[in-house]
Amino acid sequence: MTTKAGRAGRHAGLLAAVAVAGMVIAACSSGGPGGTGSTSSSAPSSAPTGSSSSSSGSTSQTASSGPTSTGSGSAQALPDLSGTSFTILGQWTGTEQAAFQSVLDSFNKATGAHGKYTPAAGGGMATVLGAQVNGGTPPDIAIVSLPGSINQYATAGKPQPVDTTGQAAVTDNFAGEWAKLATVGGKLYGVPVDAADKSTVWYNADLFKNAGVTAAPTTWADLVKTAGTIGDSGVTVPISVGGGDGWTLTDWFENVYIRTAGIQKYDELTCHAIPWTDASVTKALDTLKQIWGNQSLIGSPAKAVTTSFPASVDNVFKSSPTSAIVYEASFVATTIASDKDPAVVGKTALFFPFPSIDGSAPVMEASGDFAIGFTTNKAVQPFMAYLASPEAAKLLVSYPGSGFLSANKNLDTSAYPDQTSMNLGKQIVSVGDNFRFDMSDQAPAACGGTPNQGEWGELQEFLRTGDVQAAQQKLEKDASAATGWCTPAK
Repeated sequence: MTTKAGRAGRHAGLLAAVAVAGMVIAACSSGGPGGTGSTSSSAPSSAPTGSSSSSSGSTSQTASSGPTSTGSGSAQALPDLSGTSFTILGQWTGTEQAAFQSVLDSFNKATGAHGKYTPAAGGGMATVLGAQVNGGTPPDIAIVSLPGSINQYATAGKPQPVDTTGQAAVTDNFAGEWAKLATVGGKLYGVPVDAADKSTVWYNADLFKNAGVTAAPTTWADLVKTAGTIGDSGVTVPISVGGGDGWTLTDWFENVYIRTAGIQKYDELTCHAIPWTDASVTKALDTLKQIWGNQSLIGSPAKAVTTSFPASVDNVFKSSPTSAIVYEASFVATTIASDKDPAVVGKTALFFPFPSIDGSAPVMEASGDFAIGFTTNKAVQPFMAYLASPEAAKLLVSYPGSGFLSANKNLDTSAYPDQTSMNLGKQIVSVGDNFRFDMSDQAPAACGGTPNQGEWGELQEFLRTGDVQAAQQKLEKDASAATGWCTPAK
């Protein structure tokens, strides 16, 4: 699987089903048994952002040298794990895999352990992990992107809770909201590994200049006006929408919804504690329609709904751009590089925060990956704690070309290789708890990430038709057919 598809599986929530030891989470669109996990071949490239080993090796001792698993202030020495082998399953390939391998190599060198990372065969992380767990041979550690899947696995009693050292590392190094995402029944089951800022709007600085636009929009009304000005300057389709990958549309909706409805409503809708027919959803869809329903801004909806995410980025940053603006996450930066678009990130390819709507306060939608442990292998908990440390974060984000970002608040931001990545990383940390994770990634596994079904399919249909009432009714029917919803935090 390419890095591009791997990023899609992670940040888009591409899970058709999660098989958990004898149970399959129902597909959102049908209410019946889900199919296998699926990934998109037209997905983001990267963020700017084996079998299980039994517990083996010598008794743990304090290592005398090497990196330490730290929080802010004091350091926790890593144990001697000489002779202990452990496995890690993920879906990173290419440069992302190399960046993660640098973290694993550092841990192995310091502890004497032998950790082995394996990308999911064919890129189907959900399918591969589900089959291994269901078959009784889980990896020692898995890297997952969906809090919903953490909840489902934990509810089924499959993963091991994070120990006190790992808990302390997460508490010391991350805003509390990150821990909540991986907490089930009062127990922490995962540690954050990386993060993406999903509230960024990217634009072609040259086309803005040509249109006489001197400042990036800060409000929704400004965005609509700016797009119109750019259209008047001769740009064919001012805003490029990658609706062919349905997850981009859920991201659009979620950014609008959290600004028009607020964080509390966002939490409630995320857990289906309020119906999709709620008036707050009506308002968000009506707001979206101001752009999606305006062909002078996005061109033909029929074309927009067949445009892949990478193509939507290329439309803005290729040598002869046809658009000036594209909304998507921090990983747009590395998509530009991997697609060999001529635009230069930080110079001609710039971003601004998703605009305020009706005076909404600054807020961010985020996504990211979590490490969860499935076995009692004695290397699992120390490695989990190490992943939560500033040292591990530094290795991850500084690796050339990886594009990784981190929500670790004790990471020295000078570790980022360029100013754009540094700014994105600072933004993720600076919001503290004033962010929410991707809504569809927290939905029952199939409901939020099945191509052409559920939220993806219904929002694609809404992009085509603009029928707000029909979209709400279909979204509510899909949500009502699903099981495994979360419980809103109080």
